[in-house]
Amino acid sequence: MQQQKSFEQGETGTLFLVPTPIGNLQDMTPRAIETLKQVDLIAAEDTRHTQQLLNHFDIKTKQTSFHEHNWQNKLQSIIIDLQNGKNIAQVSDAGMPSISDPGKELVSAAVEVGLTVVPIPGATAGITALIASGLVPQPFYFYGFLQRKSSDQIAELQQLSTIRDTIIFYESPHRIKKTLENIQKIMGEERRVVLARELTKRYEEFLRGTTKELVEWAQNNEIRGEFVMMIAGYQGVVEKEEALDDRNLSVQEAVNNLINRGLKPNAAIKQIAKLRGLDRQSVYSDYHGIDD
Repeated sequence: MQQQKSFEQGETGTLFLVPTPIGNLQDMTPRAIETLKQVDLIAAEDTRHTQQLLNHFDIKTKQTSFHEHNWQNKLQSIIIDLQNGKNIAQVSDAGMPSISDPGKELVSAAVEVGLTVVPIPGATAGITALIASGLVPQPFYFYGFLQRKSSDQIAELQQLSTIRDTIIFYESPHRIKKTLENIQKIMGEERRVVLARELTKRYEEFLRGTTKELVEWAQNNEIRGEFVMMIAGYQGVVEKEEALDDRNLSVQEAVNNLINRGLKPNAAIKQIAKLRGLDRQSVYSDYHGIDD
């Protein structure tokens, strides 16, 4: 068991997780500003982007980059700085560190060696969109980003299709159309969906409707801005036979079951291999009747 008393004085430093505005700079809290001013170092996802924020609030603290491409090289040096008594703030480009952004690896490493980790409350796009969506706000299921490859995305949506909680995704403007089409394909035309774009900015917009209506909107409009996508929870009856992988089925039957649900053969093979803990190549060979 580990017990953290966040504001007890100690010999080591503290890792502060500081949210930044998701669009409107006025959403930066006084506590977040003061924390960034007082720490010894800011670990930023993009130092150029964060520097604009620091300049706006007249924050002079030194930065170091910490993102998905360099965290393995930078992690240990930041942990050593914390162990030597430095206070460090971590920020992402917008919103909460670790929520679909870099952060979790540093937090995990800090917790593992007994360092103090203090979260600062503030802006987060998913919750901001959810409370104005008109959908049931709780329980909700935050999923983050779906896979980019369409076949992988369809497999994910298959697994999520019978969740009864409101589901929250993040999506980019150039992928939103295809994602909506896949949701319609897997979850039907009448599932309620809400899109929130450009949150807290001048052109903030909410689009509420069925999957069919929003697919038509995406097909007939120029799409701009980053999106929070929310899907109403499943209201139907979930039968046992609807399970993605019935273990009474052979590998070939299980793969065909997923193909009948809309997956392409290779995506179905990959899914069954993952669900059953099998080698993908052996499932491929079994399905296609290839002898070793």
